[in-house]
Amino acid sequence: MSLIYLDNAATSWPKPPEVVQAMREFMEKAGANPGRSGHRMSIAAGRILNDTREELAGLFGIKNPLRISFTLNITEALNLALYGLLKNGDHVITGSMEHNSVARPLRALENRGVEVTVVNCSPEGFLEPEQIKKAVKKNTRLVILTHASNIVGTILPLNEVGKITRELGIFFAVDAAQTAGSYPINVQEMQVDLLAFTGHKSLLGPQGTGGLYVAKGVELTPLKFGGTGSRSELDLQPDILPDRYESGTPNTVGLAGLGAAVKFIRNTGVEKIYEHEKTLTQRLLNSLSEIKKIRVYGPREASRRMPVISINIEGKDPSEVGLLLDEKYGILTRVGLHCAPWAHRTINTYPQGTIRLSPGFFNTLEDIDQTVRALAEIASV
Repeated sequence: MSLIYLDNAATSWPKPPEVVQAMREFMEKAGANPGRSGHRMSIAAGRILNDTREELAGLFGIKNPLRISFTLNITEALNLALYGLLKNGDHVITGSMEHNSVARPLRALENRGVEVTVVNCSPEGFLEPEQIKKAVKKNTRLVILTHASNIVGTILPLNEVGKITRELGIFFAVDAAQTAGSYPINVQEMQVDLLAFTGHKSLLGPQGTGGLYVAKGVELTPLKFGGTGSRSELDLQPDILPDRYESGTPNTVGLAGLGAAVKFIRNTGVEKIYEHEKTLTQRLLNSLSEIKKIRVYGPREASRRMPVISINIEGKDPSEVGLLLDEKYGILTRVGLHCAPWAHRTINTYPQGTIRLSPGFFNTLEDIDQTVRALAEIASV
């Protein structure tokens, strides 16, 4: 039985061949600790990090690649942004579709005296920018939002929110876990001050990679302190970027793969990737809407969402359906609450959760049609 992988919102698969090749070449030919030595292999490893930073900067419209700091994943990047910026007495605004990578740090920061306002989104996951404006207080320091929901894929109006935060002098942070690599992002146009991204989803890189863009004028307290390979004579963390936020030996082999993945994306074209995934999403939405007993959550127009579709089948437990899709049909999905209970409460699927279908760039229309046939068969029993 051939497999149909529809769990790209958790991690993308397969990866472009260039990613595997770049990681293998690093291990075989470079393999040294970047920035820690002056020999040729260390220099080659450092060059890989610089190349990856430059590719990401080009993808996101970032003028200075050194303002990108690498992290192990987007969760670490978001923690760096939140713990690095917010202090006792500050106020932060977020939305009700956030992942636990934002929700949990914010709740923890509440215990440190940070005030948190959660703006309610609609049952389809939409957010009205005016609600953000109304929630602003004198001590509001940050607005942080997901770019697109990891439950229903709804795309939030970041351009409009960015205008509001810039006018009011408030920092704006974005969780781009579900959009980076498959949706056009330009931090200058969107007026984003902090952009957190993960390497292993739509950026098509390996797990254990991610990063945070920190705009000029934003000063963060580092999340961790230690060796950077620079200013080793100092007891204090260097102020230079990206070293200020990068302590310890990086995942260079993973970042070599990420660099190759971003090159693949830029050569292919983000717009081409987005259009293909939008076609798959609309085909899935249209076909599922015709099956009795299946409920589809979120907007019905693929142009208003990323390729992340949550469904439920009347009378059936999501876990039961997910297991059946895997064992009988070879279709791999994710079920449950998807580390986003706020979002499930917003769309009224808490606590049972949903079955999440998330196609990616390497899926085909035939994958979608086979999945629809399988779900129709399950729903009919």
